[in-house]
Amino acid sequence: MNAPAFAPGGKIDEAKTLVPVRIAVLSVSDTRDEETDTSGQILADRVTGAGHVLGGRTIVRDDVEAIRSQVQAWVASGQVDAVVTTGGTGITGRDVTPEALQPLFDKTLDGFSVVFHMVSYQSVGLSTLQSRATAGIIGGVFVFCLPGSNGAVKDGWDKVIAAQLDSRHGPCNMVELMPRLMER
Repeated sequence: MNAPAFAPGGKIDEAKTLVPVRIAVLSVSDTRDEETDTSGQILADRVTGAGHVLGGRTIVRDDVEAIRSQVQAWVASGQVDAVVTTGGTGITGRDVTPEALQPLFDKTLDGFSVVFHMVSYQSVGLSTLQSRATAGIIGGVFVFCLPGSNGAVKDGWDKVIAAQLDSRHGPCNMVELMPRLMER
C-alpha cells in the first residue's frame, strides 16, 4: 500500500489496519475518452494502490447537469464514501465543475482548497490561481474536485486527499468521521 508522500502535522500509524474507502472517480471533459483519460487513470490507480475500493469510474462532458447527475447517482446508491473529480475547475467558460457541485454541498470543506493551493503553489507557482479546486460533503459522501492535469491530480491525491482518506492517519482523518456525517 502506498503511504502519502505529504502529511504535515500527522503521520500514518502502520500498526493500525487500513479501513478501505469506496471511492468513485469522475473525469469531466469534452475531449477525453477511456483511452486518453490519463488523469482519471492516475486517480483510479492511486485509489486501488492505497488499498481502497474503486467504487466507480466514468467520464462526463463539461455540463452542469451531466456532472450533477453522475455525482448524485453515486451518492444515492449508497455504494461510495467519496467521489474525486478531475477536470472542469479552471477559469474558462467550459469549466463548470464547481458550479455543478457547490450548490449540492451540505457542507463545504474550505480548508481543502487552501491546502490544495499551498501544495499546488510548490509545483506550479502562481499558476495555481487558475484553479478553483473545491471540496464538500453531499448526502454523507465526501466530494473532492481537482483540476484535470496529471500533475494536479497527483498533488491533490498524494499530498492532500490520500492522508485524510487513510484511517491510519493521525492525529485525525475523515474516515473516522464517516459514520457521523449524517447526524442531526
